[in-house]
Amino acid sequence: MSALGDRLARIFEEGHREELPGLLNDVRFAPAGEIRPAAVMIAVTERDEPGILLTHRPAAMRQHAGQVAFPGGKLDPGEDAVTAALRETHEELGINPSEIAIIGTTDRYVTGTGYEITPVMGWLAPDLPIVPNPEEVADWFEAPLRYVLDPTNHVRKRGLFRGLEREYTEITWQQHRIWGVTAAIIENLSRRLAWQGLVDG
Repeated sequence: MSALGDRLARIFEEGHREELPGLLNDVRFAPAGEIRPAAVMIAVTERDEPGILLTHRPAAMRQHAGQVAFPGGKLDPGEDAVTAALRETHEELGINPSEIAIIGTTDRYVTGTGYEITPVMGWLAPDLPIVPNPEEVADWFEAPLRYVLDPTNHVRKRGLFRGLEREYTEITWQQHRIWGVTAAIIENLSRRLAWQGLVDG
């Protein structure tokens, strides 16, 4: 990796040395029974101002239609989180696993739909050819990493989920509305990383 990538890896490692209380999680909304493992890729692009790749799910999808998401999905038999996140990124965006340098995994997030998601952070060159799979991706975009991690851009809102009122985070980047599980994972990560020093050193 480059010097900037090494700096991100150092910030990531330093931020995960201790347990943090009060991280966001939807475990109380999860259905009783088996929690299914899943993984997502937080793909960070190597730029003067690094970005992250995000997708819009197709409107016809059964769950979370139209929402902004990280590339990812459930683990196949025999897979670990890193392998699954790399595979899903390839399936959804056409990015070869060999193009992604793994930085590490961050805090797991149990969703209200019964998935335990392991977010995996990876580092990749900018402007790689991206070929979205139309069955899984309606559109994709790149947002500045420091912008989405900045708590001043995290807006707390309230809504109903299964008849219960709950708070959630919303992040707006240009015309893109990032909320739900994706925004919660970003908010948890923002508490882990000394993101202000990523570019400035």
